[in-house]
Amino acid sequence: MIRFQYLLSIMIATLFLLVLPSHAISQEDKATTTKSILITGASTGIGRHLAEALASEGYHVYAGARKDKDLASLNAIENITAIRLDVTIQDEVDAAVDLVKGKGTGLYALVNNAGIGGGGLVGTSDIADQSILFKVNVEGVYRITKAFMPLIVESEGRITTTGSIAGTVTRAGMSAYSGSKHWIEAFTDSLAAEMTPQNVLVSVIEPGNYQSFIRRNSVLRAYEKIEAAGGEITDEMKASFETTAAYEQSLKQPDEVTAAFMHALFDPNPLRRYVVTPNQDEQAFTIGDKIRQLVELNQWGPHSYSRDQLVEMLDKTIADKQQ
Repeated sequence: MIRFQYLLSIMIATLFLLVLPSHAISQEDKATTTKSILITGASTGIGRHLAEALASEGYHVYAGARKDKDLASLNAIENITAIRLDVTIQDEVDAAVDLVKGKGTGLYALVNNAGIGGGGLVGTSDIADQSILFKVNVEGVYRITKAFMPLIVESEGRITTTGSIAGTVTRAGMSAYSGSKHWIEAFTDSLAAEMTPQNVLVSVIEPGNYQSFIRRNSVLRAYEKIEAAGGEITDEMKASFETTAAYEQSLKQPDEVTAAFMHALFDPNPLRRYVVTPNQDEQAFTIGDKIRQLVELNQWGPHSYSRDQLVEMLDKTIADKQQ
């Protein structure tokens, strides 16, 4: 009896020792088993909304921002690690890569969200204003993707970029902004083909008019330029900013945009493109303009298709996508 109790106590002690390390390891490795996602331009708007949503779901977010107050605000949120990251400055990009590598979390996904608005009429706008827009919206996306690509390839993860319906539709004064978003369309398709052999999935989210800070930031940049040149911000200019702010704040919160990102990041079969509009009118405007472009592409030359042939091509494409 004594021998049995002795053996029982040894067995219990052994099991206790076996369970403790296993539990300790699972807690210790929690940070590395949780998917980590980097979002550029996470201080406000769509980027901030997505960062908070991912963090609330338990994912680890590396949130890129430029200003001290935004970094502090992001760092105060559980599951978010703020990173000083200006997508136009290579030294900051390199430092961000080193930080992520140093954390040892790996990187499951990259969300290229940083972007600016603006532009203006070709005849009256400054080339410098166009250049900075392309430096952020085009070169910044390319720079960030190139820098973090090895980590994404290692995890066989996802790359998602914030485009816009402006990548399909445009109007006077939007040549620079729409041009940058048209580039993201081409970038997405080319990158997807490049990444397919690496088992990395690539998508673009194309929001319509949702609540963000992009319009106010455009106005504020214009005011900074005026003040830097020795000019003064007039009462009329201030009133214009208030009108812009009121319009932006009247728009829908980007919940639907975040939902599209979630699908692109985690669904087993993500889409290449997600057009996300706040109402049917914007959807009709976007799809209708793409159809107009299709008709224009088919108007000229001896190899154009008939209406019936176009409908047949459309039906085949829809069927292929539904499989």
